[in-house]
Amino acid sequence: MVEMYKTVDNQVKKLENFEDGAWINVTSPTTEEIQQLKDKFKIETTYLTAVTDEEERSRIEVNDEGQTLVVIDIPSIEKQGEVIVYSTVPLGIIMLPNAIITVCSEENSVINDFSSGRIKGFYTNFKNRFVLQILYRVAYTFVRYLRHIDKITERVEKQLYKSMGNDELLDLLALEKSMVYFSTSLKSNELVLEKMLKLEYLKQYPDDMELLEDVIIENKQAIEMTNIFTGILSGTMDTFASIISNNVNNVMKFLTSVTILITIPTLVSSIYGMNVNLPFQNNPYAFYIVMGIALVVSVVPIFFLYKRRMF
Repeated sequence: MVEMYKTVDNQVKKLENFEDGAWINVTSPTTEEIQQLKDKFKIETTYLTAVTDEEERSRIEVNDEGQTLVVIDIPSIEKQGEVIVYSTVPLGIIMLPNAIITVCSEENSVINDFSSGRIKGFYTNFKNRFVLQILYRVAYTFVRYLRHIDKITERVEKQLYKSMGNDELLDLLALEKSMVYFSTSLKSNELVLEKMLKLEYLKQYPDDMELLEDVIIENKQAIEMTNIFTGILSGTMDTFASIISNNVNNVMKFLTSVTILITIPTLVSSIYGMNVNLPFQNNPYAFYIVMGIALVVSVVPIFFLYKRRMF
C-alpha cells in the first residue's frame, strides 16, 4: 500500500498525486508497487526490498545520486492467543532530493502517529528534520513499550504468588524474549545514530544536530531500561520457578497428611470388622467405643503433624 502526504498550512494532508516535498509511506509493498516507485524515483531496488527481511540490520547508506537510506528497527506488538508479544521490525527511510519515502513490512504505531496528525510541528519538506523526528518517535515508542512490559510483569508477579502452573512463567518467558529483541535492536539503532553525527549536511543546521543528540539520549535511556528490565525478569523467573515448586510441595504435603489421618480410623475400623472375638464385641456401646478409640488414636498424629508444620 502506497500513501502520500504533505504538510500544508501546518497540517498533514493526504495527496492523490505526487508533489515535491511530499512524504510517501509504503506499507507491505507488492512487486508492482516496488517497480513503480523504482521507475518514478530511480531508486535502487534493494532500498525498497531491504525491509521485507525481518533480519535486516540497521544501517545507513548514501549513493552517488544523493539518495540516503536509513534502516532502523522499530518496536512491534502483536497478540498470540492470550499472550502479548513484543518484537521489532525494520523501517526503511529513503531521503530523495524532492521527497521522503518510508517503507515497512507492516503497519506500525510510529508511522501512524505521523500520518494521523497526532505528531505536531513536523514538515514533510524539511527532510532532515522530519527524519530525525521519526527517529525520536521510534526511541520514544521503545520507552513507552518498555513501561507497558513493566506493568505486565507486575501483574503476572501478583498471579504467580498463588500459581502452581506454568502459564505465568510462559508469559514472563515471552516478555524476556521481547527484551532480547529490544536490546539487540536498540544497540543497532545506536550505531546508526552515531554515524549520522558524522553526516556533513546535518552539521549545517544546529537545530537538527541538537535534535539528533536528543534522539541519541532517548535511545540510550531505552537501552538502560531494557538492561534493567531484562535483569529483573531473569531474576523474577528464577525466583518464581522456586515459588511454584514450593506451592506444589505444600499441596502434596497437605494431601499426604490428610491421607495419614484418614488411614488411622480406617485401620481401627478394619480391625473391628474381622470375624473373630474382639473386646467390646457384645457391648451395646461398641460402636461409640470404637469411634472414640479411633478419634483418640488420630489426635496423636494430628498433634505431631501440627508441630512439624505439616498440617
